[in-house]
Amino acid sequence: MAFSSSAQATGASGLSAAASTGGSAAAGEPTPTPSPVPTTPLEELPGTAIETVSYGKHKRQRMDVWWQPDGLKHPAVFVIHGGWWSGGDKKSMTAVTRSYAELGYTVFNINYRLSGDAAWPAQRADALDAIATARRHAARWSFDPDKYVVLGFSAGGHIATAVGTYKDGLPGLKGVVGISPVVSPLTSYADGAETTDTSKRKLRASAIKLAGGCEPTGKCAKVWASMEVPWHASRGDAPMLTVHSEDEFVPPYQSELLKEQLRQVGVPMSIRTVPGIEHSAPLYRILGVAEGVQEWIAQKLQ
Repeated sequence: MAFSSSAQATGASGLSAAASTGGSAAAGEPTPTPSPVPTTPLEELPGTAIETVSYGKHKRQRMDVWWQPDGLKHPAVFVIHGGWWSGGDKKSMTAVTRSYAELGYTVFNINYRLSGDAAWPAQRADALDAIATARRHAARWSFDPDKYVVLGFSAGGHIATAVGTYKDGLPGLKGVVGISPVVSPLTSYADGAETTDTSKRKLRASAIKLAGGCEPTGKCAKVWASMEVPWHASRGDAPMLTVHSEDEFVPPYQSELLKEQLRQVGVPMSIRTVPGIEHSAPLYRILGVAEGVQEWIAQKLQ
C-alpha cells in the first residue's frame, strides 16, 4: 500500500511509500503490488486530515481517506461512485464524502478498475481489497474496523450490494446503502432488449461489457451469475437500504428481487421510493433523501 498526502488539516503524520499489503480479498485473484500515486489537492475540512491511498498497483486502485486525527475510533463510510461500470471517478463523490466527514465518520472514497480495465469480478475484488486495506491500517485513520457501512451509487450500488452479499458476510460491515443500485444485471439485460429507452439500452450494453463482452449464455453464464446480487444472499449478510425513483431506468423492482432473497435468509432490507425519474446522485440530492440515508447509517453505526 502506498500513501501520498493530498491535504492535511491537523498534524497527521506522513507515511512513506509502502506499508504492507495483504492477500486479495477475493479468493484466487492476484494480490496487487502497491505503487505510489500522484494526488490532486482536495478541499480541506477543518479538523480533518485527507490523503490518497494506493491499495493496488493499477492506477484506478486508489481511495481518498478523510479522518479526524484525534486518536479515537470512528465508524466509517465507504463511498463507491457510479458511471455504468465503464466511467466515473471518486472525485464526483467529494461532496458526499465531505458530508459524512462533517458528521464525524472516517470516510473512504474509492476508485476501482472499470469494465474497460478488467471484467467482473474485478470491481467487487477492488472494493473488498480497499476495505481490507482500511481495516489493516484502522489505527492510522482513527477508524473502528468493526463498524462501517458501504454506500454506492448506480453501478457503484451494484458493487456495494455485491460486497454486502459476498460469501457469508464481512467482518465489521453493519449495513449497505444503494442509491439506484443495479442489483440485477440480468434484469437490466432483459429490460434493455426491446425498448426505445436509451438509458435502458445503454445499461444492457454496459452489463455485457462488465461481463467481458459476452451475453448471459453458454460460457458466460457463470460470470453473469456472479454479477447477480440476489442469488448470493445468505444469513450473514449486512442489512440493506436502497433508494429508487419510481420511474427511473433502474426500477425499484430490481431491489425487490434482492429484498425477497434476503427475507428468506432473515436479513432485513428497506426500499424507499420517491416520485419521478431522477437517478443516482441527482436522486440523492432530492430533499430528504440524503437525510434519510444518513439517519439509517447512524442507526447501524451506533
